[in-house]
Amino acid sequence: MDFGGMNYVAILVAAIAAFAFGGVYYTVLSKLWIKAARLKPEEMKKSAAPFITSFMAELIMAWILAGVIGHLGTGQVTFWNGVISGAFIWLGFIATTLAVTQRYQGFGWGLTFIDALHWLGVAVIMGAIIGGLGV
Repeated sequence: MDFGGMNYVAILVAAIAAFAFGGVYYTVLSKLWIKAARLKPEEMKKSAAPFITSFMAELIMAWILAGVIGHLGTGQVTFWNGVISGAFIWLGFIATTLAVTQRYQGFGWGLTFIDALHWLGVAVIMGAIIGGLGV
């Protein structure tokens, strides 16, 4: 088995880009998301903790995705292979896990759709950056 390697700058850039995407995405859809999540704005606490957790999780996701893409082999760490790998990871692991978890939590499909599209954007953006910047 051949391993193409990892680019740690690409991993950091991918995590930052994914975090920024999430900020814009949820800002635009905030009212819909709050309603779908059954939250009351007046009861929501302002804290940096969710943002720190989000960025750290996205950094780990980018690192793991870089490993997955790197396992395609030398010369295979490309923009398109990154996009496709991100989409496969999203469909096989992220979207399915999110759908199951939110069904057990009693949330509607509206919340799942909003969150799943966010994570699709994250996975594809990360894959594109990691693949595009190469090893």
